[in-house]
Amino acid sequence: MTVLGAIADDFTGATDLAGLLARSGVRVRLHTGVPVAPPGDDTAAFEIIALKIRTAPRQTAIAEAGAALDWLQRAGAKRFFWKYCSTFDSTASGNIGTVAQALMQRLGLSQTIYCPAFPENGRRVFMGNLFVNDLPLAESPMKDHPLTPMRDSNLMRLLAPQVSGSVGLADRTFVAKGAAALRERIAQAGAHVVVDAIDDADLAVVARACRDMVLMTGGSAVAMPLPGLYLEDGTLSRDAAKPVAPALGSAAVVLSGSASAMTNRQVADYLARGAAAYRLDPVALAESGHQAALDWLSAQDLDRAPLVYATATPDEVRAAQQRLGVARAGEIVEAALAACAIRARDLGAQRIVVAGGETSGAVTQALGVNHMEIGPEIAPGVPWCYCVSQGTELALTLKSGNFGRESFFSDALDVLEAA
Repeated sequence: MTVLGAIADDFTGATDLAGLLARSGVRVRLHTGVPVAPPGDDTAAFEIIALKIRTAPRQTAIAEAGAALDWLQRAGAKRFFWKYCSTFDSTASGNIGTVAQALMQRLGLSQTIYCPAFPENGRRVFMGNLFVNDLPLAESPMKDHPLTPMRDSNLMRLLAPQVSGSVGLADRTFVAKGAAALRERIAQAGAHVVVDAIDDADLAVVARACRDMVLMTGGSAVAMPLPGLYLEDGTLSRDAAKPVAPALGSAAVVLSGSASAMTNRQVADYLARGAAAYRLDPVALAESGHQAALDWLSAQDLDRAPLVYATATPDEVRAAQQRLGVARAGEIVEAALAACAIRARDLGAQRIVVAGGETSGAVTQALGVNHMEIGPEIAPGVPWCYCVSQGTELALTLKSGNFGRESFFSDALDVLEAA
């Protein structure tokens, strides 16, 4: 039976959550989009539905999240988690609070919490302000995000324009007093409550305080303690099914569309290791298409995991956006990388590394991947996922832009080799 049903606003965020839940050793299944078929007898203890609604129009986001909730309820879930990025990627007209409020209404709830903290990846919330690697969010590289530039670090101010109910704060003084005190504070703080957390011990308190809430929202890390709590009280059976890895060939490809500061460093590291690489330029793609990239990829030795990338500096991204428009520049790159994923699969690659949330969504949709079983973790919140594309078994990893250390691309391949 499904113990927890989760909805994620993008594909990398979904795998991030799946990887942390899978640390429990219990089977986690991730769906790319709302499943067409109704739930069967093989539902996992943790079912996650990945959507591509972070920057979608509000009504589209609400409708898709509602459809995901309906499916998860039919799968037997009684508790739900709305997962968004640990850097709270959302403008004043964005979907974090909008979708949370819509889910609350569908479930008949008057309150939920918001806790995007992920200390293991340098995201901390203190007095309602979000910090990224010791910098306030608005001073971090996220201020230059091409789709959701984050110009305010205060989560209450970011959330308020997106919801109609009251926005409150349960600050760390209450977290430090333990689960009972925190639970009492949350009950008094309003409809939409931002909760502080600066380390994993804080997250354990938050999870214990909120474990019985019908709906929790946040980054993936606040959900990480939940399997242990469910095992503790018998909600989750210790005999629950475990994941099984398929046998895979050695051919691989790395596809990078993220423009984050960390992904730029990861691309540089992989190039320094001697990887064969092809750089995609959005303007050139708009003029000539992506056939040249496909021809280049076809000529490569996939056992050496070549790289196709559009990763660029913020200035280069802005220049392309000014020429092509923000949406068009992103769509061109996503289409090219998705086509490269298909070509690599058809050439025999069974290991595909993808960097970037929008890119991950485009690649998984192009491959026709409907669901994935969660495998070994490469970095905090970034697991390998096992799936089938057009009859071919694949290992696919979907990395959020800022996650992983500089050696992530080579780390990913090493982890799968050792699995």
